[in-house]
Amino acid sequence: MMLAAMSVMAEERVDSFVDAQLARYPQLHLRDLYKSCFQDYMGAEHLVTDTAAVRHYLEQELSQIDLNDPYAYGYEPCGIDGRYVRVHIRNVKDGTISAAALIDAFMRSANGGHPSVEEWRSRWGQILEAIDKRNLALEDYDSEKAAIDSLLREGRYAVSHSAAYRNLYSPHYRIVRRDIFEQEILPLLKR
Repeated sequence: MMLAAMSVMAEERVDSFVDAQLARYPQLHLRDLYKSCFQDYMGAEHLVTDTAAVRHYLEQELSQIDLNDPYAYGYEPCGIDGRYVRVHIRNVKDGTISAAALIDAFMRSANGGHPSVEEWRSRWGQILEAIDKRNLALEDYDSEKAAIDSLLREGRYAVSHSAAYRNLYSPHYRIVRRDIFEQEILPLLKR
């Protein structure tokens, strides 16, 4: 009985997450939902050790940010558990937070260790089951579902946002672990 209740709770969290994502990003694809969920479960996609390279890439991205872009949000939690937060780099461009603060938070978040791909594959299977029940009419749903499954069977998990998502929503952010975000970045955003 307890397992069924936990399953319903988990399914409700998936539904809430999907609804919020569709409200904010109506043209998203399954791979965009997947990316947010794996970022929430796994953190940043790789270890980050070169501060100069991270700073250089951030500076390049900052030149692409339009402060009037309605999708250049402040921040949003990743996935269904909110273990990580996407912090939009607009916050650096508009002076709300310093590049150094975001880079430091990002690097510490990226280098904290990650669950195995096999653990993530199992978790994604549970999330996907709840998403499948919704019969969403997302573009390329079946082909993206198959591509993600193939990727996971190969022991990999990272994907890029869909082209539609990149073109429409300008996803320029850094992933920060929730505890670091709440202690160090959120107070700066609330000033």
